[in-house]
Amino acid sequence: MNAYIKILVILITISILGGCKVSKDIPVPKTAIPEHFRNAERTDSLSIGNQAIVDFFPEKELRNLIDTALIRNYDLQIAIKNIESTSQLLKQAKLGNLPQLNLQITGSSNNPSNNSINGLSTSEFLKTSHIEDFNASLGLTWEADIWGKIRSQKQGALATYLQTEEARKTVQTQLIASIAQGYYRLLMMDAQIGIAKKNLALSDSTLTIVKLQFDAGQVSSLAIQQAQAQQLVSAQLIPKLQQDITIQENALSMLTGRIPGAIDRKTSLDKTFIPDKPSAGYPSAMVSKRPDVKSAELSLDIANAKVGVAKAGMYPTLNITATGGVNSFKASNWFNVPASLFGMVSGGLTQPLLQRRQLKTQYEIAKIDREKTVIQFRQAVLNAVTEVSDELVKIEKLKLQYDISRNRVNTLQQAVRNANMLFKSGMATYLEVITAQSNSLQSELELAAIKTAQLSATVELYRSLGGGI
Repeated sequence: MNAYIKILVILITISILGGCKVSKDIPVPKTAIPEHFRNAERTDSLSIGNQAIVDFFPEKELRNLIDTALIRNYDLQIAIKNIESTSQLLKQAKLGNLPQLNLQITGSSNNPSNNSINGLSTSEFLKTSHIEDFNASLGLTWEADIWGKIRSQKQGALATYLQTEEARKTVQTQLIASIAQGYYRLLMMDAQIGIAKKNLALSDSTLTIVKLQFDAGQVSSLAIQQAQAQQLVSAQLIPKLQQDITIQENALSMLTGRIPGAIDRKTSLDKTFIPDKPSAGYPSAMVSKRPDVKSAELSLDIANAKVGVAKAGMYPTLNITATGGVNSFKASNWFNVPASLFGMVSGGLTQPLLQRRQLKTQYEIAKIDREKTVIQFRQAVLNAVTEVSDELVKIEKLKLQYDISRNRVNTLQQAVRNANMLFKSGMATYLEVITAQSNSLQSELELAAIKTAQLSATVELYRSLGGGI
C-alpha cells in the first residue's frame, strides 16, 4: 500500500512540474502597428470594415450573387475542408496528456525438439510434447509533460486550426470583393453600350445630312468617308462591349459556382451609391480584424510552440508503463482469477546525451524560424496598412477626377448639340461635328470608367479593412 502511495505522490509532483515551460514565448511586436493611416481625412473608431455585407452593398442582385458564392464557391469549400482537417488534428492534440492504452490478446503453442533441452524438460516435468501460452493484457504508457512539450504541441495545433479559419476568411473577403468589382464592371459596360448606341444614332444622323450635302454638290466624297469612319467607331464598340459583358458574366458565374449564364442586374451605373469620405478607423482595429494579419500573428504562436517542443526535446523524458492481465499455460485456466492475474509497473527517465547535435540544431532552427515569423508579421501589417492608404488616396483623387470628367462631358455634350445645329444651318463644317461627337464619346466612356474605379476602390477599401467576414 505504501508503494502505491509513493507512486501517487510522484505522479502529483510530476503533474505540478508539468506547468513548467523551458522556453519563453515572443509576443506580437506592437511597434509594427502605426497610429493612423496616411490619407485618412479623419481618424475615429468608425470603420466601413465593420459594416455587414447587407449594409455595405445596397444592390439586391449583388447581394444575391454574394450569398450564392458563399455557399457554392469551390475555393471557399476547399478552405472549409481544410478547417475540418485541422479540427481533427486539434482534437487529437487535446488528448496529448492522456496515457496510451492497448489491449493485447495472444495464444501460442511451442513444440520443441524431443532431443533439445527444452523438449526433454517439457516431457519430463510437464508430461507433454508442447507448451501452450495464453495471454490477455492491457498495456498503459504515459509520458509526463514535465517541460511543457505536450502543452506546446497543443498550442501549435490550436494556432494551426485557427489559422485555417483565417485562411477561409481571407478567401471569403477576396471573393466578395471580386464579385462586387465584377458586378460593377458589368454596370459600366452596360452604360458604355448605351453611350455607344447613342453616339451611333448621332453619327447616322450626321452621315445622312452629309450624304444630302454631297448630292447637292456642297461637300466632297471625303466628307462621306469621314462621317462613315466616325459611325464605324461607335458601331465597333458595341460588339466588343457585348463580348466583354459575356466574358464578365462567365467569370461571375464561375465565382458563384454556377454554369456560365446571364447575370441579373436591374440597376444602372449612374444609380449606384458611393460613400462620401468613408472612414478607415484605427490601424490597430484593422489588424485585429484583417484575416491575413491574424494568420501572421497565429504563425508566431505556431513558431513559439515549435521552439518549446524543440527545447523540451533536449531535457529528460519520463515515461511510465504498466501492464496487467491474465496469463496461463492452459486455456481452461486462462481466466482463473486470481491465480492467472499478473501485473507490472515501470518508469524510465531518458536524457539525450550524444545526438550528433541534432536536437541543438532543431532548437536553433526553430528559433530562427520564429524570428522569420516576426518579420513576416511586420510585413503583413505593412502590406495591410499600405493597401488601406492606397485605397484612401484613390477614393479621394478619383472623386476629383470624376467631378472634372463630368464637367467635361457636360461641356462636350453641349458642344455636340451646338455643332449639329450650326451644321444644319451651314455655319459649321462636317469636321467640326465629327470632332465634337468623337470627343463626347470618349469623355462619356471615360466618365463611366472613373465611376467604376470609384466603386472598385471603395470595395477594395472595405476588403483591406477586413470587411466581408
